Amino acid sequence: MTVMLGELKTGDCGTVVAFCQSGLTYRRKLLAMGLTPGTAFRICRIAPMGDPIQLLVRGFQLSVRRDEANVVEVDCL
Repeated sequence: MTVMLGELKTGDCGTVVAFCQSGLTYRRKLLAMGLTPGTAFRICRIAPMGDPIQLLVRGFQLSVRRDEANVVEVDCL
């Protein structure tokens, strides 16, 4: 099932599939931070107001804003 990264809850795991066309401004930044297609991740925490989202990616923790997360298509595990 493919959803947007910003729709997942704490503890959910998945794999990055692609980036939306509307998210081309964030694409380079997210790729540089390690969110490349095929990369597995787990949602560690979500701030009380929903922004930012903390991910465990490639052995390190990464925080992304909700608007950045909403341009990443993921496959839920």
